[in-house]
Order: sequence, then C-alpha cells, then structure tokens
Amino acid sequence: MTSVADAVKKMQEKFNPTAAQGLDLVFGFDITDQDQAYALIVKDGTCELQEGENPDANCTLVMDSETLKGIVSGETDGMQAFMSGQLRVEGDMMLSMKLSELFPG
Repeated sequence: MTSVADAVKKMQEKFNPTAAQGLDLVFGFDITDQDQAYALIVKDGTCELQEGENPDANCTLVMDSETLKGIVSGETDGMQAFMSGQLRVEGDMMLSMKLSELFPG
C-alpha cells in the first residue's frame, strides 16, 4: 500500500454489508502525520468513502499513517495500537469496536 487513501479504500473493499443493516454511522479517520482526514459513512448496508473531515462523525480514530496501514493490512492489532497509544478514539468509543465486524480482515 502506497498511501493513506489506498489504505482507506482497502478498508472499504473489506466492508461487510450484512453487519451494517439498519446502521447509520459515520467513522472519521484523522491521519496525524499526513494532515489528512477521511470518513466512512455506513448506512443501511452501504459504505461510502468521503475525503475530508466529517463534522457528523460518531467516532473518530486518530492515528499516524503507518498505524492505519498496519491495521488495514492486518500486521497491527487495532486493540494493541489503542492500548499502546498509537491509536486514539474520539467520540463514541464503543462504536470503534464495531469496526472489526463491519470491516473484517
């Protein structure tokens, strides 16, 4: 993976629409070392990728690009990244747990 955009697109490709039935959520991604932001909008079994910050994000994951790439590729465990301080969650922390259901590795 060459860029943060590729990593977020890869996440979108792993999307599990069955797990998203009846949901209406916005997951924000704030990439600190790239000064980039993305949002994955999960609504009724669909997933839309949006560039830029989304003010309606229910949950925002703040991390650097290497951490994001590691989590998406499966080399980094999201929970371990959180515990070690590589990943910070703003907003509804419980929603961040849903990411593994919505975007299985």
